[in-house]
Amino acid sequence: MHSPINTVIVGYGLVGRVFHAPLIRHTHGMRLKGVVSSRPDDVHADLPDIDVYPTADQAFSDPEVDLIVIASPNDTHTSLAMAALQAGKHVVIDKPVSLDGEELEHITACARHHDRVFSVFQNRRWDADFLTLKGLLEAGRLGDVTRCHLHFDRFRPEVRDRWRERPGPGSGAWYDLGSHLADQAVTLFGTPRAVYADLATLRPGGGAVDYFHVLLRYDHHRVVLSSHALSAHDSLRYAVDGTRASWIKHGIDTQEQTLRDGGTPDQPGWGEDPKRGVLHHGDTGDSEPIDNARGDYRAYYDNIVAHLNGEAELAVTPEQAREVMRVLDAAHESSATRCEVVL
Repeated sequence: MHSPINTVIVGYGLVGRVFHAPLIRHTHGMRLKGVVSSRPDDVHADLPDIDVYPTADQAFSDPEVDLIVIASPNDTHTSLAMAALQAGKHVVIDKPVSLDGEELEHITACARHHDRVFSVFQNRRWDADFLTLKGLLEAGRLGDVTRCHLHFDRFRPEVRDRWRERPGPGSGAWYDLGSHLADQAVTLFGTPRAVYADLATLRPGGGAVDYFHVLLRYDHHRVVLSSHALSAHDSLRYAVDGTRASWIKHGIDTQEQTLRDGGTPDQPGWGEDPKRGVLHHGDTGDSEPIDNARGDYRAYYDNIVAHLNGEAELAVTPEQAREVMRVLDAAHESSATRCEVVL
């Protein structure tokens, strides 16, 4: 039997409160020991049984803490991760891991030097529809992929006064949603040969990127990553064309909304996506609804527990994070220069 992994979340905004806290509390082998926050009353209103640290340094110096989860604004990720690693803690960083590849290399080197585990929270590898797509590809049901669209559209016409939507380092949809889509593309197909990107602010009064259209060039297929904050229709999520069939999926995984609504990962229906995608067979013209796999974001933390206990390889590695960051950086360069960036 292994002792529970004592975990502290740095930051109790949307990401720390809605995602990390409930997932950690419902993952076997983990214990949410505390949260770093300047608002202890808000934390204790939700979590009366945990510690609240006024500063990150106090959490990092606590000898009972094993793992630090960084869920603070993106421009603080690198400095906090480095400090936690230097204090001898294992570290999980919410995506995007850092602001650029150079910062990521510093984090990776620090983790290696201190012999600590470092990973990036890429929960959408465990979306129900993404797991379904992986299964279809592994079974060869689409044949060889020729074109793949990964979309993450929303309808949010009002620009809210929060750091994600204000101009500044690490803000905007490309860091926020693009990190998910780039990770899914790299997970499925590896690192692209080149990137061509259009990043823009299209909402009136917007200050950060709220639209992107990014083309990833591979040797024998193309992948498009797309998001728009003013898309009011039933948004496309995946459109994947292969030499045998195409798979089309609308709608988004239900886990985030369940958590936002105050649900928990142990409730009935967790991870179920009732909106089925359709497999269109090229040879017969037939259409086949495909049941979704069951999603579960806890699988990320299950893997962290197993890895720290020496029972599994790390699912989201620093090497994978580096390849995703190469795509993020290349898109910024491409959009600024209006040129394809070769990787």
